[in-house]
Amino acid sequence: MNEPISLPDADTVIKTASTFARDLVERILSTFLQAFIGGIAVTQPLNGSMWQAALVGGVAAALSLVKGLFARFSDVKHSASLAKGV
Repeated sequence: MNEPISLPDADTVIKTASTFARDLVERILSTFLQAFIGGIAVTQPLNGSMWQAALVGGVAAALSLVKGLFARFSDVKHSASLAKGV
């Protein structure tokens, strides 16, 4: 009638959490760098400041963080990707 709940062992949970965290941090940093470089490329011809480029990079990184956390609640729990099978 009431089947026992089978939970993963602690090592699996820690490995999964660390894999997700490493994946998410890598995605956030790469998003920031890409947006920052893109922001510099756009702000230079438009006489914008480097701080505006950094702001663009920060906003993109924050959105990357939100997307990665949202992906945590999707089917694949150990990846910050929304793609299946990643």
